[in-house]
Amino acid sequence: MLWLSRITIYGIAAVLDVALQGGERWVRKVEITERQRVPVRYLEEVLQSLVRAGILDGKRGRYGGYRLGREQRCITLGEIVRVVWALEVELDPFNPDTASPLAREVVWPALMAQLDSLTIGDLCKRVRSKSPDQTARESAAV
Repeated sequence: MLWLSRITIYGIAAVLDVALQGGERWVRKVEITERQRVPVRYLEEVLQSLVRAGILDGKRGRYGGYRLGREQRCITLGEIVRVVWALEVELDPFNPDTASPLAREVVWPALMAQLDSLTIGDLCKRVRSKSPDQTARESAAV
């Protein structure tokens, strides 16, 4: 089972939230934190890193917020994970550079290949394919 840190999960959830809520509309950080029940302190730096990586676009100011930096189908979970993990490298319990040879040469690439094959668009389809009642209830939480 793949272990992802809380901050990494928050980063993926934030991008998914923007994909589901935004479209061309700017999604405010406070909206994301309320829907996802994520503390702002966890999300601020993650969102900025995702903007620097081109995964999200960011706009400051009263009418600002976040929207996808490119199409949903072009953003992989592996890419998001790499961006967020770069932020927490000193806290990360698994550093592929210092891991055992098997972990570094086999396990890590296999896990990242799985994440690289899954896009934000795929997750959006999963959310939308749920029953209409369940999707309506969860859209407030997603």
